[in-house]
Amino acid sequence: VSTQSTGSSGINAEYGENFQADQLSLFPQFPHFKLYFCLTAAMKLNIAYPATGCQKLLKIDDEKILSVFYDKRISQEVPADRLGDEWKGYILKITGGNDLQGFCMMQGVLCNIRVRLLFKDGMPNYRMKRKGVRKRKSVRGCIVDSQLSVLDLVIVKKGDNEIPGLTDTTAPRRLGPKRVGKIRKLFALSKEDDVRQYVVHRPLPEKEGRKPKSKAPKIQRLVTPVRIQRKRRVIAERRQRTEKNRVDAAAYAKLLAQRQKEKRQAILSRRRSSNRTSTSSA
Repeated sequence: VSTQSTGSSGINAEYGENFQADQLSLFPQFPHFKLYFCLTAAMKLNIAYPATGCQKLLKIDDEKILSVFYDKRISQEVPADRLGDEWKGYILKITGGNDLQGFCMMQGVLCNIRVRLLFKDGMPNYRMKRKGVRKRKSVRGCIVDSQLSVLDLVIVKKGDNEIPGLTDTTAPRRLGPKRVGKIRKLFALSKEDDVRQYVVHRPLPEKEGRKPKSKAPKIQRLVTPVRIQRKRRVIAERRQRTEKNRVDAAAYAKLLAQRQKEKRQAILSRRRSSNRTSTSSA
């Protein structure tokens, strides 16, 4: 890495920064510069704006612009003034990225290289297919460097100017909320309102000669009469189990006390019989 950076700085000092990829053959004294140029040629910035649901992909090949993101970690905020005059006042938050080979960045891995970690159930970037299985996977650290191909960003503060295709338009949500509480929050409903009448239906592609159809999600955490009846039954069964355990414990304690009493009586009867035998023999 030091050889590559030294080579590029030498070329920049001698020939300036305005060079093209087809001019690499003019520099035989820098054998590692071709690899360096390929790895740091361009980076894509995937910028999202949650308020409108839109995102924009920018391809940046200027190291001066990209250097503002270098050595920053995931979840850090960066001013976007270097991207252009229209980005003045915008603040971007780093949410992730992928390197040139497609390996994603992982929060908590404090390095800017690729590492192999042993993943288990519950860890991010891993889904366990069989119970108890662990797997060693390659991930990239959470620190940004020049080896990334895509960097994911989110606008956390909007500037004065509008960004075409990002902040001036609104993309409709393809899917609506599925949970009861979120549906009530979206439409400002009360608990007396029927949530099933407000679920968002997604229209399906129309087929020739058939009626248009739509698809709606199954509402989660919906309180129905069947759910209330099932809850009453579960509570009643739990109460019955508790009562049965209490009665069984009392019966067992009574039986145990009876067995202990019989055992003590048997010991006393043996002692008395032995004393009588010794007295008669004397």
